[in-house]
Amino acid sequence: MNLSKLTLENHQFSIIIIFILLLLGIVSFFTMPRSEDPQVSPPAASIIVVYPGATPSDVEELVINPIEEALNELEDIKSIKSYARDSYGVIDIEFIAGSDADDKYSDVTQKVNSIKNKLPDEISDVDMMKWSISDVKILQLALISETAEYSSMEKEAEHLQDILKKISGVKSVQILAFPEQEIKVEINFERLSNFKIPLSQVIQVIQSQNVNIPGGEIDLGGKNFSVQTSGSFKNIKDIKNIIISSRAGGNIYLKDLANIYKSFEDEKHIAKFNQRRAIFITADQKTGTNIFDVSGELKNKLEEFKTTLPNSMKIETVFDQSISVKTRLNGFFINLLQGLFLVGLMMFLFVDLRTAIIVMSVIPISIVIGIGFLDLSNYGLEQMSIAGLVIALGMLVDNSIVVTENIARYISSGLSNFDAAVKGTAQITWPIISSTLTTVFAFIPMMLMQDVTGDFIRSMPITVTYTLFASLMLALTLTPLLSRKFMKASTISDKKAARKFVNKFIENVYKKRLAFALKNPKLIISIAVIAFLVSLTLIPYVGISFFPKAEKPQFMININLPEGSSLKKTKEFALRIEEILKVKNEVLNFTTNIGNGNPRIYYNVIGKRNAKNHSQIFVELKSYNYSEFNKFLSGLRNEFSKIAGAEIEVKEFEQGPPIEAPVAIKIIGENINELRKVSLDVEKIFKSTEGTININNPMGTSKMDLSVKINREKAAILGVPIVEIDRTIRASINGLSITKFRDENAKEFDVIIRSPVLGNSEFEKFDRIFVSSMSGELIPLKQLAKIELTKTPLAISHFDLSRTVTITSDVVSGYSVNTVTSTIMHKLEKVPLKKGYSFHIGGERESQQESFGGMAKAMIIAIVGIFGILVLQFKSYKQPFIVFSAIPLAVIGSIVALLLTGNTFSFTAFVGLTSLVGIVVNNSIILVDYTNQLKEEGMEVYDALIYASEVRFMPILLTTGTTIVGLFPLTIGGGTMWAPMGWTIIGGLLVSTVLTLIIVPVLYKLYS
Repeated sequence: MNLSKLTLENHQFSIIIIFILLLLGIVSFFTMPRSEDPQVSPPAASIIVVYPGATPSDVEELVINPIEEALNELEDIKSIKSYARDSYGVIDIEFIAGSDADDKYSDVTQKVNSIKNKLPDEISDVDMMKWSISDVKILQLALISETAEYSSMEKEAEHLQDILKKISGVKSVQILAFPEQEIKVEINFERLSNFKIPLSQVIQVIQSQNVNIPGGEIDLGGKNFSVQTSGSFKNIKDIKNIIISSRAGGNIYLKDLANIYKSFEDEKHIAKFNQRRAIFITADQKTGTNIFDVSGELKNKLEEFKTTLPNSMKIETVFDQSISVKTRLNGFFINLLQGLFLVGLMMFLFVDLRTAIIVMSVIPISIVIGIGFLDLSNYGLEQMSIAGLVIALGMLVDNSIVVTENIARYISSGLSNFDAAVKGTAQITWPIISSTLTTVFAFIPMMLMQDVTGDFIRSMPITVTYTLFASLMLALTLTPLLSRKFMKASTISDKKAARKFVNKFIENVYKKRLAFALKNPKLIISIAVIAFLVSLTLIPYVGISFFPKAEKPQFMININLPEGSSLKKTKEFALRIEEILKVKNEVLNFTTNIGNGNPRIYYNVIGKRNAKNHSQIFVELKSYNYSEFNKFLSGLRNEFSKIAGAEIEVKEFEQGPPIEAPVAIKIIGENINELRKVSLDVEKIFKSTEGTININNPMGTSKMDLSVKINREKAAILGVPIVEIDRTIRASINGLSITKFRDENAKEFDVIIRSPVLGNSEFEKFDRIFVSSMSGELIPLKQLAKIELTKTPLAISHFDLSRTVTITSDVVSGYSVNTVTSTIMHKLEKVPLKKGYSFHIGGERESQQESFGGMAKAMIIAIVGIFGILVLQFKSYKQPFIVFSAIPLAVIGSIVALLLTGNTFSFTAFVGLTSLVGIVVNNSIILVDYTNQLKEEGMEVYDALIYASEVRFMPILLTTGTTIVGLFPLTIGGGTMWAPMGWTIIGGLLVSTVLTLIIVPVLYKLYS
């Protein structure tokens, strides 16, 4: 079927079809989701268990081990990682690529729920979280007041929460850094002793009095009535009047034994905004919604809310993701428009105005149609999909250039516009279909990558594929249609100065050089092979990296005090950092979190939870400049290094999937003491390696705990159950949550039983703790147990159910992560390890190996697929190899371009190289195909090669030039993320195009 002829004969219908597709794309552009990064959910989950007062060893034995054993029964597990710290534990489970994320999360939930009854009763929270790169807060607000009561702030925050939750695009609204209210039952142990009532009896009675079991229904006189039981507590008075015991002298009420009142819990998470006391309100965006629409509604509601706030309170915006999304997307669209302008300028330099307009019309229409198909495939506009548009930009006109050049040639020879359009398009239909398929085939394997990186970049190759297919369709339909209508023989000439110059170059230089090459094929091939081999030796000088920094005017400061440090001590250190930041002119705002990390506002930064020794400060600068930003951070690091008593690290935001740290070495073994010994050796290696910064060794130091050694024999003789001792200690030190209370507004509070123990030190507190025996006697704890100081690890980690310790570090700006990691690995070879112990490389190197391995497979699949297409087209095995000669030639250009521009071979450079495989063969296809046609017409091989190279020189020059100039703005303005990819493609195209016009004819002659 001749598609171009069919289009020309039915041009009205063809225009309507194109218009419908165009309309679909326009509607999609205004309605499709927008976000900063791809919305990705890998098949993985985290389980966070809060176990107040538990040591890392307790958390490991009682929480981590049983959960890991249960999870290990699931199928398709890639890895299970966990760590136990004071009062909490985290288990991360990741499944093999390609697993259904929702199904696996459901499996994890079922497994954890099935063993909850085997976990300690004192666990306060088991939180399961499905991994999602896009599951970040799009808005973080700070409700600020130095004078208002927490209860007043709570009321206003909940009011705002109710308002924001009603917005259609909002998934959830959370209030954070706010002490919860609780019902405190302060037991008077002397009164318990007087009445001879054990603590266990008090707890059991309170729990038994707070139940709400439906009474069922009863039929009375033909009518059904629901039976309501007395149920749970209605108010605090109900709690006070619980009868604990009945004696001959009367009832003993809880209020006789304890002081019962409502108050706020002890502070766990202190929040400040620019040093002022605050609580946070955060909002999450629903998947598939437009961040600008959601953010606009949030801002409108927020402005309305501000007018109702009391004068004692103020609300400030800490973080608004829509601002960075707008900046990112606007930058990409500017790159797109700049590329469009440069492509248009190049076309006007070489072809007449009518031809240029015909060719240029394909670009916006292809992009809009591609956006329509992207929306139908449930993808939105984010950095990867827009990068795909920019990558495709210069290639969108390739097919139309070839078509218009061929049509113009036939019009110049005297054919009518209709016949020229039909014949000119038909002659090169299969070559441009083949060249489009080869380009697309280079991107398809990227779509099939099954790891997190593959999910992250998938929208980019899909966007390229949709827009290229749209451009192919338009080249075979719209281009001949417009050429028939607007092309004239009088306008087709070589009068353009640039075209004249190229024609002179072809005649005076190129044809002579080509003739020499065809007569000396072995010499030319030898030079090309040597050039390729020399370029490979340059790879070590280029360097290898993964993903670059995020280039944002924001960063985090992590403050870590020795484990066991109090919240008060951590607050003091945070204040010292705040005082430094306060006087920096570059700083716009800073937000302080003490005892917790900042809410998740960036996809690969997840803050710590429930860590009294930790503080995280989110800093925003007034502006961003790459060199000034790095200089400012370097200055801060120098200042912070002078502060003793805490580890203070400055962390920039980074691109790419989440990783534990740029450099990470795992030590796997079972004995904690041996692991600690090896970890100290590895830590020394990190410190001796140039380029490392923010080195962290979880076992580098240990902490001292108070250990209660119970004399079980004496406890049994005195009639004191072990559980009674444990409960009493917990009630005296931290308080013990025994039930829930729901007030008339359905708000839930923990009921905490505790003993107000007096004493200036922990040891004095233990001296004043008394334990109830079964008979109600009060026995001093010191008669039943010894209190000793014991050394314990700060944290205990597991990797695939084995104990492990991970030493991590960041890398100083200007140093290669790959080089630093390789240096450390080389030094590790000299570290002696006992049997059963091993090293495992993590961090960026591990992610590189997974992702680059996936890309290598993608490239192999692309090459095989492209080869198959070429065999189908040329009906030959030899000619595809001739076409493939462009690939090693492109590698030469890519390596040299990266080296000269100072870029490393990053993941995006690898993406560029894989893309290049499909792009560079197109010029060879056009050249080889036309040579074949000339041979079939009876021309000798030598003459056919000279003539084909001369005729196809201009289309090859234009298609290469438009691809390069279309990509140039992204390469220059896309920052460290996209520059490596851009230079890889540009350098590869430049060198391969120049050499292809010589090497391909030479190889063709040799094989012939």
